[in-house]
Amino acid sequence: MTTLHVPTYNQTRERQRSASGCTDTDADVHLRVICYDETVRKLDHYYGIVKRQLLQNQSISLGIFPSTSQDHRVGDVRTSIYCAASIWSLFQAYRRIDDDRGKAYELGQSCVKCMRGILTCWMRQCEHVESFKKGQNPKFALHAKFHLLTGEEVISSEEYGHLQIDIVSLYLLFLVQMITSGLQIIYTMDEVTFVQNLVYYVERAYRTPDFGMWERGSKYNNGTPELHASSIGLAKAALEAINGCNLFGEKGASWSVIFVDIDAHNRNRSIFETLLPRESSSKNVDVSLLCAISFPAFATHDQMLYSKTRNQIVSLLEGKHGFKRFHRDGYGTVLEDNKRRYYHIAETKVFEKIECEWPLFFLFMIIEGMFKGNEEQVEQYKNKLKPLVKRDKWGDPVVPKYYYVHRDQVNLERSEPGSQGRQPSSEGNPRNLFLWGQSVWIIASLLMDGLLHINELDIIRRHLPSYNRPRKGGRYSAFQGTASDLVVQVVLIAESMRLQAMMATYGIQTQTPHEVEPVQIWPPRELVKVYQNLGVSEKLGLQGRPTRPIGALGTSKIYRVCGQTVLCYPLVFEVSDFYLSHDMALLIDDIKSELHFVGKYWRLSGRPTVCVLIREEHMRDIHFRELLDLLAQLKTGYCDGLKVRTGRLQNLISSSCIEHLDFMSALDIDLDIKPFEQLQHASIGYQSLTDVPRAITYSEDSMSFKDMELQPTHEVINVLRSVSTLHGQTQLLGILLRREGPDFQIDGHPVGERVLALLSQASSLRYWRTVRECTALLSKEVESISPYITTVLVSGKQLTVGYGKDEVLLDRPVQPGGIHDLFYNASLQTHNVVQAVLQQEVVLYCGKLIATHTHLFNGILNIRVGWVIKAMTYYLHDVCHSKETVEGLAPSEVRRLLVKVLSLDEWAQQEKLTPQQIRVIDGCLGRTPKRFYEKVFNILRKTPLGVRLCDQLLPQHPTISEMSSGELNFALTVQSLLNHIQHPEYRQIVVELFSVVATILERNPELKFLHVLNLDQIFKDAFKMFLKDHGREWTDDASTFYNASHVVVSSYLARAVVNFMLTGDMRSEIEEGLTCKVS
Repeated sequence: MTTLHVPTYNQTRERQRSASGCTDTDADVHLRVICYDETVRKLDHYYGIVKRQLLQNQSISLGIFPSTSQDHRVGDVRTSIYCAASIWSLFQAYRRIDDDRGKAYELGQSCVKCMRGILTCWMRQCEHVESFKKGQNPKFALHAKFHLLTGEEVISSEEYGHLQIDIVSLYLLFLVQMITSGLQIIYTMDEVTFVQNLVYYVERAYRTPDFGMWERGSKYNNGTPELHASSIGLAKAALEAINGCNLFGEKGASWSVIFVDIDAHNRNRSIFETLLPRESSSKNVDVSLLCAISFPAFATHDQMLYSKTRNQIVSLLEGKHGFKRFHRDGYGTVLEDNKRRYYHIAETKVFEKIECEWPLFFLFMIIEGMFKGNEEQVEQYKNKLKPLVKRDKWGDPVVPKYYYVHRDQVNLERSEPGSQGRQPSSEGNPRNLFLWGQSVWIIASLLMDGLLHINELDIIRRHLPSYNRPRKGGRYSAFQGTASDLVVQVVLIAESMRLQAMMATYGIQTQTPHEVEPVQIWPPRELVKVYQNLGVSEKLGLQGRPTRPIGALGTSKIYRVCGQTVLCYPLVFEVSDFYLSHDMALLIDDIKSELHFVGKYWRLSGRPTVCVLIREEHMRDIHFRELLDLLAQLKTGYCDGLKVRTGRLQNLISSSCIEHLDFMSALDIDLDIKPFEQLQHASIGYQSLTDVPRAITYSEDSMSFKDMELQPTHEVINVLRSVSTLHGQTQLLGILLRREGPDFQIDGHPVGERVLALLSQASSLRYWRTVRECTALLSKEVESISPYITTVLVSGKQLTVGYGKDEVLLDRPVQPGGIHDLFYNASLQTHNVVQAVLQQEVVLYCGKLIATHTHLFNGILNIRVGWVIKAMTYYLHDVCHSKETVEGLAPSEVRRLLVKVLSLDEWAQQEKLTPQQIRVIDGCLGRTPKRFYEKVFNILRKTPLGVRLCDQLLPQHPTISEMSSGELNFALTVQSLLNHIQHPEYRQIVVELFSVVATILERNPELKFLHVLNLDQIFKDAFKMFLKDHGREWTDDASTFYNASHVVVSSYLARAVVNFMLTGDMRSEIEEGLTCKVS
């Protein structure tokens, strides 16, 4: 027997702790085995287990696996991926020894067959992929289950939640791992094209509610999909892994490389980290997040987020027999009705404290311990798992799917959780193996026995922070983490030579498009045209990349396309149909935000290069000097703390991030690309700002033509001919447009053209009221508003647009195609046509602010855009006593006004706002104090008949039986009750009243309301007492009460609550002499 010197078990642990510092040569030495024969014997032992437990159940035709060994009909994609990963792990282990007697090859090919089988099944659903790319509709989701032998669909999307983004992401992740290990899985360019489309499929995970790992969506199991952090995390990891990956392996050509939209990746990253440690709206904690933050995805390397999420999972879900999936999970319990697909309302309450426990996640904790080099954790979970694992007739370990509480012990377990023994499920016994559990057991065991190194299981080093991963060479961008002193390169491009000359007089050196040649400057929409050719296949019916705009990170790369070098300017410099691009002050803010955004979220190798485009029209703006100040600041090398470097483009290219779009070289396509053109002038022209013709400050008297709505068309036309004011013309043209349509002729010109001409005139004059009215009449939309709506939603907020009863609640992301109908609905049009665009503006600003200034939205759960605008109007008129209207302000001023009202707490005392003014603004914003919803939940516990407000009843059941106090959905339910209040100051008084009632109940735990808690009645009683004490007669005007201090109002509300109780609405213990503690 030949003995080789290799590390002991403990040394293996030490090696894995320092794996990040190992070179491949070191690993070759360290990974030798002490005893060659002993290693072969161990490997052969696992080979036998894999043959008996996994390969025995592999489909002979497709190579996919069922979820349990007794299922001979349905193949499960998730189980198949984990089985393939398990077989691949043993394949990796066998590669260490010289003579494996062909076993490594057999295992590798079995793995390839499975991965190709899944690909084959999905490629039959190409039409689903193409439809899903356009709208993320669940009915077009790729299926998660197929016929085991034929690959046919076995269950429709109406009968089962196939939309599980994490499955497709998991497939892409392991596909990259396996290809990097040397396996040849992808054979043809058709398959490469399809995988590129799978990337498009998962790119929008951040805005796609799905059914998640547990296939049921929300925890209520009512068929509702949700945004799941675990799905978004897996998508983020998959996008990082597959970016720049050559699917043909090392020998592949340039056209078999996969490209990822860096901005889509960034949105997934930021939204994933925003959601953590929460899984979804209905699930505060879910064990599925373990697979996202640890093996196999390793989706976050933010140590604080990781620890917080992991600790929450362990503390709230771990039991003696495994981990619960999430709170009130009925799956597998004896109380679940297997004959029904969905639960009844409030049914989840019956599963509380008897949820099944899954040993599978002890295995994931062992694997996590191996990657962390935490031997204590490995031993701890190994010992916990040991008594749970069964044995079959060969002595092979068998992992039960879950452990459940026996029917006879349900009540005892509820009263004392963890006190009762549990029974193993019928899935996961020697006769019916639970293959997901078996596959993860094999991976964990190979690691524990030192047969598999973590770097062999994770070849692309996902477990390391991106800056510690091996550097990728080659022509394609790679995620390599962020440099601690990242420098953002800035190229200043002047639209014309005379603009360049004038800028030079102020010491600002710029280049013109001609001077940067042969590099071309492109608008971002031209790059979209190029990317539309990526992933196109007529044969498969796939149309390539959807027409999504290129974001700030995407335009910070330099591109090589068909022999040309290209730099795109960012979207903020695009002159859009929407009026925001006409406000220079807003543009200046956006340039700063853009630079800081790029600096904060850049994750690629090479520096970002941002093109700042200066147009001649900017010179005429009253804020142009501010732009010069910004450019002078950039010249110093810093922009509000961010390191920047300005210079000639030719000098910056060598240090830039360069993306080679080689797929275009293989296509025979003549693209109609229109680069940014330099303006030509006969002379240099302006020498300084004093020579530049200024845009005048325009104003006019406002006059309403609302009465013309009732006049006949010819009368409206006659008045229009005599009106010279822009606002007057807009109102009259609006009447004609709604009544007669855009093609109706007035003096030989269609109404639509007249409105466009008026918009152009108002834009040049910066007369914002008319600009907004014309924009609304033409039904224009803000570009790329959907991601900002999503940003608000995943921050745990809701968004409401519209007014009054016609408000539209947004509780899930909106597809770009749905934006128009959202804002251009009948209620907004009849209320005030300008609101259609003003509300879009505010939504955009809220989306940008919530990402960078989250504290401004503290205590606000539902951003009701119409009411936010009311708060802004109130501040403008009643606090500042200004005669301006919000719609008449410049967009930059609207944004500043929005920030002002949102930051009320920071300045209210300083500016001496009255209590009523504070209540009105806070009421419009819907702001509540800390622990407010927890207090309302405790009130509901003590009010069997519920709480009444504005003739609306919030019942005790099913509210508290369906939801928990810390659940986002409960808070949203309370918000919907408060939203029935039409007076903002009264709303805030009701919020104060809830707090008072909660305090009384906390100090008097024996109290309980026997009747409905009528908040309106209590408020009236408090107001009557207030008037009586101040010697005033009854009046409906409660302004004096609203203007009283918080302490005064609370004292009257407390007296009213006690009186309400003492009028026969309290428990008999009180009547028997107990005193009520209020103070």
